Amino acid sequence: MALDPVTSTAGAANLQASGISEQDFLKILLTQLTQQDPLKPMDNTAFVAQLAQFSQLEQTQQISDGVTNAIAIQTSMQSVDLLNKTVTVTSGGGATTSGMVTAIDFSGGAPLLTVTPTVGQAMTGVPLSQIRGVQ
Repeated sequence: MALDPVTSTAGAANLQASGISEQDFLKILLTQLTQQDPLKPMDNTAFVAQLAQFSQLEQTQQISDGVTNAIAIQTSMQSVDLLNKTVTVTSGGGATTSGMVTAIDFSGGAPLLTVTPTVGQAMTGVPLSQIRGVQ
């Protein structure tokens, strides 16, 4: 679900969408200041607005990074909590299988579970999205 910002950050969003880094922005700003006409300097209000937009962009990126880290930690905690518990897993064809979570692989971006049913081979690489129930 997308949330609307409380204040307008269109300028910051434009900078972020264009892929301009902090260093790029500072180079542009420095070039702008050195190339301006000394008889017609940049309006102070516009200058402060540009700095504020960049500050908003940096804060938005920090918040985004924090949220991403929090989600990763929460997902890891959920998967660790499933260790040695019996879960119901759906396969690609829609069939369900029950088994115990015996291992977790964190080597990829998201945790992948190993689910060992009472009869049959262990299923490896099971993402949390395939877990339909915990017993």
